Amino acid sequence: MINNVVLVGRTTKVLELKQNSNGTPYVQFTLAVNRAFKAEDGQQQADFINCVAWSKQAENAAKYVTKGMQIGVEGRIQTRTYDDTNGTRHYVTEVVVSKITFLESKRSADPGPQEPGYYNQTQVVGNTTDPFAPGYVNPHNPDFNNPNFNPNVNYNSPFATATTMAGQTSD
Repeated sequence: MINNVVLVGRTTKVLELKQNSNGTPYVQFTLAVNRAFKAEDGQQQADFINCVAWSKQAENAAKYVTKGMQIGVEGRIQTRTYDDTNGTRHYVTEVVVSKITFLESKRSADPGPQEPGYYNQTQVVGNTTDPFAPGYVNPHNPDFNNPNFNPNVNYNSPFATATTMAGQTSD
């Protein structure tokens, strides 16, 4: 039997690190995953999927993931139940995360004020239509024109050093 989930989406809120009764750290978050099609009115549709990460994954996620950040998640689907104070049974289906992949930097995930319903609007200055023209700014990769940007370095990694970051400043 196989129970494997791979998702790419954007976080819908700031991740808050919590601890269970045993002292194990965890974060719960919702991932907005766009559907492959649009609604009849042309609006992009998304599924909002509940996720939970434990231990070191949770600590790293709480430290490095911001609201609206695009991340990749690998894990498994879990359904659990609990009874509330009124005795009503509730069913919760969520993805138990085994791996988180950062797909953009904190800088590009924090665009500032946003309109409701949009997760990551990037303010772009310069030419965004012709990639071969002077002044081209890639709206999907703000580091495109950064001369110090090294695509082989994971700038969100807790193991990145000043030397490996090739002149990049920390957030």
